[in-house]
Amino acid sequence: MAKQKAKQKEAIEVEGKVTESLPNASFRVELANGHDVLAYVSGKLKLNFIRVLPGDRVLVELSPYDLTRGRITYRFR
Repeated sequence: MAKQKAKQKEAIEVEGKVTESLPNASFRVELANGHDVLAYVSGKLKLNFIRVLPGDRVLVELSPYDLTRGRITYRFR
């Protein structure tokens, strides 16, 4: 349990904009710094039926080990 929490704290949170919807609930997100990442929707967003569409501003969590993939954790209004 302690290892999971330590891993979560290591995640990098960045704001971005969804540019493209891909198969298997994946999205192409352009980050504020100009980089493109492949991101998927987190479980909490799925459970609460929050729709993510191209053009939405989102908060993406990136792993420090692979900065090209991420998890969408929040959709801004």
